[in-house]
This record gives sequence, C-alpha cells and structure tokens, in this order.
Amino acid sequence: MQYEDFRREYTAGGLDRDMLDADPLKQFEHWLEQAVRAGLEDPTAMVLATVDEAGLPWQRIVLLKGLSRGGFVFYTNYGSNKAQAMAGNPSVSLLFPWNELDRQVIAGGRVEKMSVAESASYFVTRPRESQIAAWASRQSRPVSARAMLEKQVMVLKEKFGKGDIPVPDFWGGYRVIPDRIEFWQGGEHRIHDRFLYTRTASGDWQISQLQP
Repeated sequence: MQYEDFRREYTAGGLDRDMLDADPLKQFEHWLEQAVRAGLEDPTAMVLATVDEAGLPWQRIVLLKGLSRGGFVFYTNYGSNKAQAMAGNPSVSLLFPWNELDRQVIAGGRVEKMSVAESASYFVTRPRESQIAAWASRQSRPVSARAMLEKQVMVLKEKFGKGDIPVPDFWGGYRVIPDRIEFWQGGEHRIHDRFLYTRTASGDWQISQLQP
C-alpha cells in the first residue's frame, strides 16, 4: 500500500470571519445542525483525549449528549480509564471529525462531574438495554470472555424484571467547559481556514485566524 497516494482536495467551501457567530457554542450548534442535515453517520461522535497520572495521553470516541451550562456533555462509568484519568487531570480535549464536510472542531478545557440529578434525568431516557449494559459492565476492567458479560446481562434482566432500573452509583455525566475552540474548514491546495476562539479573563471570547 502506498500511503502517499491517498490524498484529495478539500472543496466543500471556505470559512470567513464574518460567517462566525460571536459565541463559539452557538457556532458549534450551527455546524452540528448542518452535519445532521447532511446525513453524517455519527454527527455527535467526538474523540475525547485525556492524560493519566503517568502523563500518558489516550483517546477514545464518545458521544456528545448535549450542551449545557456552557459545556459539552457526555456520560460514562466512573471506574473507566477515562474517568480515572480525568479525576487526576481534568484538562481534556475534544475533536469532532466531520470529514464528509471537510470540517473539524477542536475544543479544549476542563471537565467537571455533573450532578446526580442531571445524570438521572438522562439515564431514564436511555433504551432499557443500555441501562442494563451500564450495570453489567465494569468498564475498562479485564474480562475472561464475552460470555461472562452476556451472562451478567441475563442475570440483571432477571433481577430488574419489568420494573424501573435505578441509576448505578458508578455511572454518570461529565461536562467539558471549554476555554478554547477551533473551527477548521478544509481548503483547496491545503490552504485551510482556521479560526480559534479563546476565552479571556473577563469570560468573553476572542477570535483569531490561524495559518493552515
């Protein structure tokens, strides 16, 4: 395979300063709406990057579940590798790779745990199978075989029957409060358009254009 042969021109369109909203979260919502209308397979998929206690970075894809109180929201197991890393180092980065639109959004900031009430409010909206899966999995921990997980799921289905499934105390939401957000639009001949929002000491947003 000749990796250098895989290249294409980015021709989906340009991005000018006067096209941007003064609020980066409103600009993000605008782009997300366009991604949804364009029929992207997973428009809310985002890469979450963390750094653990040994200083080692790691990335994984999680799903954005909303914007609230000025931040990006997702949910996970509190015992997972990412949760453990965030407990020790709350500085994280998010990447939305909307390749079909020649776009990407990068957000960096600090993560905070959401309240039990906020997590419970979302948990009850999940499909029942997903609720049971949250109970069954001790995320990121070793397992001898998939059959062990499937057996645990069956045990939990019998335990909960047809009643309501409570929120696990080891599961909940996180909110990433950004202090910088970059919007990237691919351009022809690698002359891309990049605009970076940076939060100032007063809480306002400053916009600067970056070279590609």
